[in-house]
Amino acid sequence: MNLEERMQKYIDLLVQRYPSLEVLKDDIGKAYLILEKTYKDGGKLLIAGNGGSAADAEHIAGELMKRFKTPRPISKEFAEKLKMVDPERGGKLANNLECALMAIPLVAHEALTTAYINDVDGLGVFAQQLFGYGREGDTFLGISTSGNSENIINAAVVARALGIKVIGLTGANGGKLEKVADVIVKVPEIETYMIQELHLPIYHCWCLMLEDKFFKTRSSYEEG
Repeated sequence: MNLEERMQKYIDLLVQRYPSLEVLKDDIGKAYLILEKTYKDGGKLLIAGNGGSAADAEHIAGELMKRFKTPRPISKEFAEKLKMVDPERGGKLANNLECALMAIPLVAHEALTTAYINDVDGLGVFAQQLFGYGREGDTFLGISTSGNSENIINAAVVARALGIKVIGLTGANGGKLEKVADVIVKVPEIETYMIQELHLPIYHCWCLMLEDKFFKTRSSYEEG
């Protein structure tokens, strides 16, 4: 693992706040490096989970698709293009649009998911979405407190077949997802709600690191 010093500081701060995550420092860093490479190479993140983990999937996408902590202004070149298309609206859009790190929560497409569940297979819906949206070089983040959610594992299998990296975010047992993930981050809890309570600071840490990498010259850690 080869993390920049300023990126390592985010993980160190995470562990300072949540000491039980000390054992996961390397895995959290490895998962981050997969995400960093994905975005460097022009890829995207696909995310899925069930129940509270579905909410986490949407939460992560929300943090990545707009500012999390740091302003993300668009380029001057694109701002000028907007103004050329429409001087009035373009100027406002140029001020308000924010750069994004593309992230798609697979839990959010009700018409597609309910149609597939009804017509084909209730446990294959994330796999179908991933097959449709995913491209080699993307990353799939599968969130499962047990690590045994069949719809998440099915999507992970499709991801691997497509050349998509797989990060698993689970509880202490890791489950079947551990066998198909490139990196598994197993928080040291076995109760569902306690697992979810530790998932959030981990993915917030990843969001902070990615925002720092792609949108800042000075780190959020140094500012705060």
